Amino acid sequence: MAARSAPSCHLRLEWVYGYRGHQCRNNLYYTAAKEIVYFVAGVGVVYSPREHRQKFYRGHSDDIISLALHPERVLVATGQVGKEPYICIWDSYTVQTISILKDVHTHGVACLAFDLDGQRLVSVGLDSKNAVCVWDWKRGKMLSMAPGHTDRIFDISWDLYQPNKLVSCGVKHIKFWSLCGNALTPKRGVFGKTGDLQTILCLACARDELTYSGALNGDIYVWKGINLIRTIQGAHTAGIFSMNACEEGFATGGRDGCIRLWDLTFKPITVIDLRETDQGYKGLSVRSVCWRGDHILVGTQDSEIFEIVVHERNKPFLIMQGHCEGELWALAVHPTKPLAVTGSDDRSVRIWSLVDHALIARCNMEEPIRCAALSVDGIHLALGMKDGSLTVLRVRDMTEVVHIKDRKEAIHELKYSPDGTYLAVGCNDSSVDIYGVAQRYKKFGECVGSLSFITHLDWSSDSRYLQTNDGNGKRLFYRMPGGKEVANKEEIKGVHWASWTCVSGPEVNGIWPKYSDVNDINSVDGNYIGQVLVTADDYGIVKLFRYPCLRKGAKFKKYIGHSAHVTNVRWSHDYQWVISIGGADHSVFQWKFIPERKLKDALHIAPQESLADSNSDESDSDLSDVPELDSEIEQETQLTYRRQVYKEDLPQLKEQYKEKQKSGTSKRRERAPGNSIRLHFVHGYRGYDCRSNLFYTQTGEIVYHVAAVGVVYNRQQNTQRFYLGHDDDILCLAVHPVRDLVATGQVGRDPSIHIWDTETTKPLSILKGYHQYGVCAVDFSADGRRLASAGLDDGHTVVLWDWKRGERLCVTRGSKDKIFVVKMNPYVPDKLMTAGIKHIKFWRRAGGGLIGRKGYIGTLGKNDTMMCAVYGWTEEMAFSGTSTGDVCIWRDIFLVKTVKAHDGPVFSMHALEKGFVTGGKDGVVALWDDSFERCLKTYAIKRAALAPGSKGLLLEDNPSIRAISLGHGHILVGTKNGEILEVDKSGPITLLVQGHMEGEVWGLATHPYLPICATVSDDKTLRIWDLSPSHCMLAVRKLKKGGRCCCFSPDGKALAVGLNDGSFLMANADTLEDLVSFHHRKDIISDIRFSPGSGKYLAVASHDSFIDIYNVMSSKRVGICKGATSYITHVDWDIRGKLLQVNTGAKEQLFFEAPRGKKQTIPSEEAEKIGWASWTSVLGLCCEGIWPVIGEVMDVTASCLTSDKTVLATGDDLGFVKLFRYPAKGKFGKFKRYVAHSTHVTNVRWTYDDSMLVTLGGADMSLMVWTNEMEGYREKRPCDSEESDIDSEEDGGYDSDVTRENEISYTIRALSTSIRPMFGIKPHLQQKEPSTDERPPVSRAPPQPEKLQTNNVGKKKRPIEDLVLELVFGYRGRDCRNNVHYLNDGDDIIYHTASVGILHNVATGTQSFYQEHNDDILCLTVNQHPKFINIVATGQVIQQTCQPQRRLCTSGTL
Repeated sequence: MAARSAPSCHLRLEWVYGYRGHQCRNNLYYTAAKEIVYFVAGVGVVYSPREHRQKFYRGHSDDIISLALHPERVLVATGQVGKEPYICIWDSYTVQTISILKDVHTHGVACLAFDLDGQRLVSVGLDSKNAVCVWDWKRGKMLSMAPGHTDRIFDISWDLYQPNKLVSCGVKHIKFWSLCGNALTPKRGVFGKTGDLQTILCLACARDELTYSGALNGDIYVWKGINLIRTIQGAHTAGIFSMNACEEGFATGGRDGCIRLWDLTFKPITVIDLRETDQGYKGLSVRSVCWRGDHILVGTQDSEIFEIVVHERNKPFLIMQGHCEGELWALAVHPTKPLAVTGSDDRSVRIWSLVDHALIARCNMEEPIRCAALSVDGIHLALGMKDGSLTVLRVRDMTEVVHIKDRKEAIHELKYSPDGTYLAVGCNDSSVDIYGVAQRYKKFGECVGSLSFITHLDWSSDSRYLQTNDGNGKRLFYRMPGGKEVANKEEIKGVHWASWTCVSGPEVNGIWPKYSDVNDINSVDGNYIGQVLVTADDYGIVKLFRYPCLRKGAKFKKYIGHSAHVTNVRWSHDYQWVISIGGADHSVFQWKFIPERKLKDALHIAPQESLADSNSDESDSDLSDVPELDSEIEQETQLTYRRQVYKEDLPQLKEQYKEKQKSGTSKRRERAPGNSIRLHFVHGYRGYDCRSNLFYTQTGEIVYHVAAVGVVYNRQQNTQRFYLGHDDDILCLAVHPVRDLVATGQVGRDPSIHIWDTETTKPLSILKGYHQYGVCAVDFSADGRRLASAGLDDGHTVVLWDWKRGERLCVTRGSKDKIFVVKMNPYVPDKLMTAGIKHIKFWRRAGGGLIGRKGYIGTLGKNDTMMCAVYGWTEEMAFSGTSTGDVCIWRDIFLVKTVKAHDGPVFSMHALEKGFVTGGKDGVVALWDDSFERCLKTYAIKRAALAPGSKGLLLEDNPSIRAISLGHGHILVGTKNGEILEVDKSGPITLLVQGHMEGEVWGLATHPYLPICATVSDDKTLRIWDLSPSHCMLAVRKLKKGGRCCCFSPDGKALAVGLNDGSFLMANADTLEDLVSFHHRKDIISDIRFSPGSGKYLAVASHDSFIDIYNVMSSKRVGICKGATSYITHVDWDIRGKLLQVNTGAKEQLFFEAPRGKKQTIPSEEAEKIGWASWTSVLGLCCEGIWPVIGEVMDVTASCLTSDKTVLATGDDLGFVKLFRYPAKGKFGKFKRYVAHSTHVTNVRWTYDDSMLVTLGGADMSLMVWTNEMEGYREKRPCDSEESDIDSEEDGGYDSDVTRENEISYTIRALSTSIRPMFGIKPHLQQKEPSTDERPPVSRAPPQPEKLQTNNVGKKKRPIEDLVLELVFGYRGRDCRNNVHYLNDGDDIIYHTASVGILHNVATGTQSFYQEHNDDILCLTVNQHPKFINIVATGQVIQQTCQPQRRLCTSGTL
């Protein structure tokens, strides 16, 4: 049986044995509820000594290494290690996440501390700079960040008596920080002569600027300000690891195993030496202390937690024990009692009671222990050692029975036979030894078939066979007790194994992911009765599979908690518990097994929330066993929207090419043309890969998007307004609850989301910086203040924004599969859901992160792809539409029921006051009641129902529906075919907008004397559009093949169309009926042209690189033009109809004589003089200027010249439409550029009277109509940009002063070597002998008069206290502007020079200074607001990028 689904039973973490003492300090505290909080491995533990109960916080994905307690002692902050480590703030009572802080630190978070009122949190990273970061943790927002120190920082603390001050300490330093604005500024502590420069391990702040710190040598250093004033020597005899301040005073704990209590002035109260107590031992080292009232908590290096009551200080109570440092590998369970045995590299073997959750026995051995086994009667305990020896103990009193050393390498696995007569011992040297138990463990046999180390062993139930696994993943069988290898597999077939702990074998094939290294699963154990298998792997995950588990990549449930390798896992004897042990975190986890029948009663318990989903039915091969995806969705999941070149890359590319082409541009180039164009109307709507992107606005207009344009369509006047702020495909659109604003998200390397007003089409906010490749879904919150977006990057990032402030509130990885929809909860602004390929997730915000839980399907359904989702009438209820046509109804995260709604996928859903409306691939709109019980009404989209006022024609009945919106008594429907329809409640349908269907559009022709045009596309349709005010599709005809080009005859009666299979046809231009068709070529027909005048000849160009010339009247081929080396791209006739100009894919410009097709060689000067009937060529001298600097990356695909031969319009691969003056001679002409299409502009054509330009966007399937605004018409439009690809100096250079200033580089000087060598310590940093009368030096205050000094030894003068700046001559005018201002009604002048801000009093001529800058000031401005009088901002050259603001009455930094 293949395990198609995960097992329906469950594991619940019940107890964790251990405490992380190694490499961590200050990580053990009392909470307000008198519980004890600490961490072990990747789990935060809250232990209640009264009830002897543990609660677990499992929001981390790797080892936790730091912990801080909020001043109110309920909330806990924990930090972890990892590539992208994060900080979780969680509630110790409910163990739920309150906030997540992420995306700043790398490697790990070494220390954490809350400030006095608990509003801010400081964290220190493990990166190379040991970054210090201050957070507003509730909002998940970083307030400030600075590099901490070049070496490790061990402790950091807020000064609880001075706001905005912090102290950090670490390897050979202590730093005093002040937080000012968003800048953290450090000052190093001065050790001076009072104490030696030392590594400081811990600290505590006290009143009067005093700081106490514990040093590596056991002394306590006392600081005042930044100076060391005294040391308390010998406080401990070795390093002081922990210092804890409380109301009564301070407690310190050190490596010497002592706890000392001090009063508030740091006078000693008492000392408690833990090594001398009953539980003590030599080498006990204290890592953490916490003093609360008369209780003291102590955490030790060896994973114990003691509680000491101050009155009975010699009887500490041991409340938690665990293994010490060193890997933990050995695990065995007692055959009849609820006991587990573990053995570790710390050389101890320990016996745990699974019922009492306590350590009941421990024995220290001579060697590190690698494996353990209990005999069948539970009397003997065999231990395999790292040095190859084997020791057997009596369980009763832990005395040795026998000690054997037959091997030199580590013993990895040993097991007693089920009948109790033999012990099999597997070694690293790839042998297995068999010993007889009753014969005092005499060696009976040896198995030598393996080529690699032995990893696992199992006996058969009759004790006659042994199976082994080795490091190569080989599975071998031996006869017992002799150890002969079984060669014939038939012999083994019927054998029943007493236990299953092997990782290879047919029964456990499914535990391996499809593509994986053999050794990353360390241990398995089968539970035959419950038919489940538990596995432990190198990634810290415990998994449950069904047993037997035959097919690779089976489904499982996974549980996290261990940090790195889980080395071993076993069921308890009665299958009530699973015990797992962690290698590096040396912790023992005890999981309660909840079988299937019990789960039913426990459904109301929501699964544990965590960032790494701890209850997922994921398998490593999701796709092997799912129903086929619907073809449309299949197609859509393949779309990546990746571009070769993004518009963001243009400036860079231009720079690169400019370097290459420095010499080329000497000719004076033409100005850009005087004409400009303005987007007038767009035919098309993006439905083929987007959903729910069509809405009514407040005023009843319709807003949607196509290509890179947001469109607001007025259906009464049949006009459109455009939002042109995007520069690439828009993929999603959401409307604000007030329906006056719209958010749209686009494709891009760093894609942006624009929020714009539908009335003015002006942007209000642009958000970028967190997505990659594109934004595929957006949604506003119910109050309209927030916006959620989902991206197209590999992790499908979900971001929550405060869009008005442009601020990211939180961000998270959404899912490994594509997300189709994101929806904000209308009742709770902090909740949202995302849905997409085979998942739906419910998220809630926690500070800077989002916590997601997968929808729990249970037995009701299968994991379907969700295409749309809405919230219901309460915050718990949600509805989603699946790819199979069902609607799923969710309560909280549980699937309640499913309802069949459509045939094929449900693509769109809309919630009403009393009910819902859905639309699907079946082309039906369905109205439902408020609980999806009954379908009230359905509307089928059919051609028969089209109302007379429609602006086009429906191509097929029941088109796939992609968007639905309600309002103004109508249902608005968007289809996959690019149509927007309005369905009246009574049934008639009006078609409002339409474009081509999926497939590229290339063919475009404008009529010789009417405002209409024809297009032909890969969607196999030929369409005629009206460009006059009615803007509609006049006619459409289906073709047998897609087409790439078309052309009207000069009299406008016939229309020639070239198709993709090499055939072409001529149709009647009015009825679109066939006149004649030919099929002479095999490849695409790329251009087709009637000769001018009577239209006697037709030139047909193909990708076979030939041009056929036909006589139209006789319908015969009269000539073939040969000689092109590549496919033909453009063809033009001359005015006489005698000459053809041809462009090819190889960028050749060729000329052929008509009608015979003889190749002509015409020099380019002559070619210029020829009069051409049309110009669509992109090559030749006349249009040399249209090729951009980056012509190698980007093709100009189309051009078209106005009939008065003055303006050339071009379209290119990057979606730009450009206008050039004609002829565009000289390279890189100047142009006006317009963005509306997204990628390729495949064709451009002027209408017969040049009043409009029609452009086609290939992949965006849209037809855009632009009006031509003549030179006199001078209303500047936002999308005009007069620019060229190379701006040369010819356009008026700079004034010499400006040129010079433009060339100043401020970086060189700041980064170059120092002007003069500096050695020694600056005078003011040198240590002075502190004298009794010395006050702390205050800079910029006049120094006190020096007292007369009597008989100083050697008559040394005292060093001068300080230099004070008195006057500065000079003002920086040479490269600065607007940097002198009056202040205080003209009494003072403020300006700057060098690195000083100067306030000059006009009357007295005195100056006062602002001296916090450390390099040249370059700019200065004064705040004009009456509220901020005398506030000045100055900015300086690099080194530090802070802008101190200052209030000038006092010259202090704000």
